[in-house]
Amino acid sequence: MPSSNEQPIPAARPVIGEEEIEAAVRVLRSGRVVQGPEVAAFEEGFSELVEGRHCVAVNSGTSALHLLLMALGIGPGDEVIVPSFSFAASANAVRLVGADVVFADIEADTYCLDPAAVEAAITPRTAAIMPVHLYGHPAAMDKIMAIAEKHKLAVVEDACQAHAAALNGTPVGAFGSGGTFSFYPTKNMHSLEGGMISTADAEIARTLRLLRNQGMEQRYANEIVGANMRMTDVAAAVGRVQLSKLGGWTEQRIANAAYLSANITTPNVVTPVVAEGARHIYHQYTIRVRGDRDAVMAKLTEAGVGNAVYYPTPIHRLKPYWEPDQKAGRNWDLPETERAAAEVVSLPVHPSLSENDLERIVTAVNALGENL
Repeated sequence: MPSSNEQPIPAARPVIGEEEIEAAVRVLRSGRVVQGPEVAAFEEGFSELVEGRHCVAVNSGTSALHLLLMALGIGPGDEVIVPSFSFAASANAVRLVGADVVFADIEADTYCLDPAAVEAAITPRTAAIMPVHLYGHPAAMDKIMAIAEKHKLAVVEDACQAHAAALNGTPVGAFGSGGTFSFYPTKNMHSLEGGMISTADAEIARTLRLLRNQGMEQRYANEIVGANMRMTDVAAAVGRVQLSKLGGWTEQRIANAAYLSANITTPNVVTPVVAEGARHIYHQYTIRVRGDRDAVMAKLTEAGVGNAVYYPTPIHRLKPYWEPDQKAGRNWDLPETERAAAEVVSLPVHPSLSENDLERIVTAVNALGENL
C-alpha cells in the first residue's frame, strides 16, 4: 500500500492548464467557434511535425481515418490490411467505408505490423495497408512502403498514438498516402477531442476538406456528398497551446521511459524494445509479464501504481469482427497478436511524473520478484 501521504500514481494524466483555459475562453468570446482562424492556424502549425504536408483538422482520430479512406476512394470490394492488436477504431474505419478488414500479425518486439505478414496477406482485392504506430513506436515503414510500392497499394498511417515519433529521421504521418492523428485527452497532446490528417497530395487534401464540411467549400455550393466532421475553434485553440508544449513533453516521456528501462530489473518482466532508427515517443510504456498478469496488476495497484492493458482483446476477437468471420469461415492465425494481448501491461510514463513517482514505479515492479 502507498504511504498515507502518497497519492496513487495515475496511468495517464490529461493536462488542462491555465493557458488552455484562456485559449478556449478567448475563442468563445470571439464568436468564431467552428472551422475558423484557429483551425487554420492549428493545421499550419501541425504541418511542421509532418515535413510540411497538407494538414486537415477534424473532430476525432476515428473521423480522420474514416475520411482519409473515403478520400482515397477505398470502399466496397476492397481489402485493407490492419493489425488486430490495436484499438478497434483502426478496423472500424475500414468497415465504415464498406471495405473488408484483413488482419495481419505484429512484430513481437515493437507490437507493430510485421512486414512479412503484410506481404503474405495481399490479395488481388488489397487496396491499402494500415500500419498502426502502436504505443508511440513507429512501424517498420521503410519495409511497408517498399511492399506498397511493389504492389501499388495506398498506405494509411494510423499515427493516433504517435505524435512526433519518427523512423530514420522521417516523422510518422510523412510516409504514406496520408497519416492520421488523434487529440483525445489522454494522448501525448490533445484538443479536448479532435483529429488531424496529413497528406502530400493537394487534391486529396481538398477532398478531405470537402468531406468534413458537408461536401462544400463555399456555403450551399455542395460539390460532393460529405459529412459534418469539422473541428471547433475552441478545440483548435487548445490544440495549438498543447502543440507548443509537445516537444518538451515528448522529451520528458523519453527520459521517463529511459529511467524505467534502466532500473526495472525484475525477472519475467520485459521492458519496451526500440527498433534501430526508431524514435519511440512513449504514448504508453508497455511491459510484458511472464506470469499471472492479473496478480501483477493487483499488486501494482495495491502499491499505488496505476496500470492498464491496451488491448486485452484483439480486434479480430471482438463481436463485430469475430462473428462475421466465423460465419464466412475465416480463422486468423495471429500468434504474436494473441501473445501480446495476454502479456502486456502499461505503466505510467506521462510528463507529470515526479522523480519520486518514477522511483515508486520501479520499486513496485521490482518488488514483484521472480514468482509472478
